[in-house]
Amino acid sequence: MLPDKFWRNSIVERPKDNKTELVCHGSAWDMYDGNDFRIKMCTEVTYDDLVIVHHEMGHVYYYIQYKDQPVVFREGANPGFHEAIGDTIALSVSSLPHACGLGLLENSEYEEKMDINYLYMIALQKVAFLPFAYCVDKWRWTIFTDEVTPDTYNSLWWKFRAEIQGIEPPTNREKTDFDPGSKYHVAANVPYIRYFVSFIIQFQFYEAVCLIAGQYDPNDDKRPLHRCDIYDSKEAGIAMRQMMQLGSSVPWPEAMERLTGHREMKTGGLMSYFRPLYIWLKDENKRSKEPVGF
Repeated sequence: MLPDKFWRNSIVERPKDNKTELVCHGSAWDMYDGNDFRIKMCTEVTYDDLVIVHHEMGHVYYYIQYKDQPVVFREGANPGFHEAIGDTIALSVSSLPHACGLGLLENSEYEEKMDINYLYMIALQKVAFLPFAYCVDKWRWTIFTDEVTPDTYNSLWWKFRAEIQGIEPPTNREKTDFDPGSKYHVAANVPYIRYFVSFIIQFQFYEAVCLIAGQYDPNDDKRPLHRCDIYDSKEAGIAMRQMMQLGSSVPWPEAMERLTGHREMKTGGLMSYFRPLYIWLKDENKRSKEPVGF
């Protein structure tokens, strides 16, 4: 149950007076008084905003669950946990069965083409992001050392992007250019590794709660992980709540173990989620005989 203050103080659409200056980038806020939690976001009626607002609600519910911890422990078990909780909810909300339940799809029955297209879309958001997220903080960590000087900041950025992401700049770059500054988190000095961690453990969390909810069976191709919808599962909700209530009062491996049964980050959930797409891509590459990689 969300407190009344949430509905009174949150901003979920752009103010209509056209006078209020507002950064509309979605964000969630904990006012640290135990009953004031907010979202600030200019939502529109789009699929992307539906997913984003559920992500922000994940943050809010995390705040609510650890609100009774001492202030020093009122945060995620590690920075990646907070992002992962929101995205675990978002993965469920974006599933085809949930979209059907909302009336956004007429039929959620399994169709290979539809499911592969869906997984491809999610993979472009999630899998392709991993090397970029790692690249951002590897660059940040390196420039905090004595290994490089400001005149090589930009060349180092593209060196890492080529090595880690396999991409090149679209035009020639100069020493005076500063392309990493176009990323908000670089300009604002916000650590980015939390997102790399999140994009792995969100699938670990999702796999765990889907098993708890009985919505996923690793031995049944008709009940794949990407079709799991934990909506209305009390068991999944209790499991997530028990972990979130810990805040940062215990080392993160203990919080991880509380939900997943494991103390380490594991990529098994991510691999299980995208397994149908992985198998399809391998078959397509064999049939097309196109060279893979460069």
